[in-house]
Amino acid sequence: MMKKRLFTPGPISVPEEVLLEMAKPIIHHRTPEFLEIAQKVVENLKYFFQTKNDVFIIAGSGTAAMEAAVVNVLSPGEKAIVISGGKFGERFVEIVKAYGCIPFVIEPGWGNDVDIAIVEQTLKQNPDIKAVYGTLVETSTATAYNIKGLGKLISDFPETIFVVDGISGLGAVECRTDDWNIDILVSGSQKALSLPPGLSFISVSEKAWRKIASSKLPKYYLDLKKYKKAMEKFDFPFTMAVSLVIGLNKSLEIIKQKGLENLWKIHRKRALATRKAAEAMGLKIFSKSPADAVTAIILPEGIDGEKFCSDLRKEFGMSVAGGQDRLKGKVIRISHFGWQDEFDTISVVAAIEIMLNKYNFRVELGNGVKEAMKVLFGN
Repeated sequence: MMKKRLFTPGPISVPEEVLLEMAKPIIHHRTPEFLEIAQKVVENLKYFFQTKNDVFIIAGSGTAAMEAAVVNVLSPGEKAIVISGGKFGERFVEIVKAYGCIPFVIEPGWGNDVDIAIVEQTLKQNPDIKAVYGTLVETSTATAYNIKGLGKLISDFPETIFVVDGISGLGAVECRTDDWNIDILVSGSQKALSLPPGLSFISVSEKAWRKIASSKLPKYYLDLKKYKKAMEKFDFPFTMAVSLVIGLNKSLEIIKQKGLENLWKIHRKRALATRKAAEAMGLKIFSKSPADAVTAIILPEGIDGEKFCSDLRKEFGMSVAGGQDRLKGKVIRISHFGWQDEFDTISVVAAIEIMLNKYNFRVELGNGVKEAMKVLFGN
């Protein structure tokens, strides 16, 4: 059987220690034993989020937390800025519209960082804007945004909160929730937390709670007031995904042992190694503001990205992601989070070199690997 290696930006490879924890006999979610684990998990999530604010766990994918970040803070007809530079920025637009609110869409262009001056101008021209929705790392384009700068700007508007989709970036790239004035930050289990899909997370500031108090959008399962009340006893308002939370407990222990800042450095090095390797192979990086969580590489003309990904998986057991929407068939996306090490980075670079030659795009074997090794192991 061929060994499988996951380089998709979620799901990702899960550490053996985490898998073994989840394989233990399940316990009931209302017992003191589980609630003790939940308390520890919430405390460690605050470290992961770099916040002293409330952090809640929702049984659902990251989109559940994104929706919670809309339905809990807005009321029908209210206005919000949405920075939309890819598929997941567009998702916030769709959620805002779905609940009868009005999105002011700022599109910096796929692969570009946002111009903060445009956000500032929009806020000043529309003082009734209640929230600004942004993305830490736009997975579809492998682009990082200036969240720190946006947070500083929005903090000067007392009636506007800052909401960030951190699903594909938190833990992989620097993000300091409190220091960067992020009022609501959402994340998901299947990214840098190195878990299977199924859990999402949301942190809430005091400024955001004031918005929540007056929100009139419909909500039930995603009502954060219910989560806050249950969290007084480190409990959950609805049945929790017990095995995933137990795995999360182990994953957060591993992250604390390594240290968040060390994790950021590790991801930065793997991303840089991949970008340098791509350049050595004669390929270009798609994003003008590349993220350290995932890298999008433009394939040569005439090579279908969907088939390229399929052939990599069939021949080498390696799963990388293709492009989405307007990038479908044009790029491949390689994640740098999950249970990876330096030799995983080298192996995916080597596989891409081999596959390019099979597609008659001539690359001298070892060129990309050599550049990657310089970054990963050079002094």
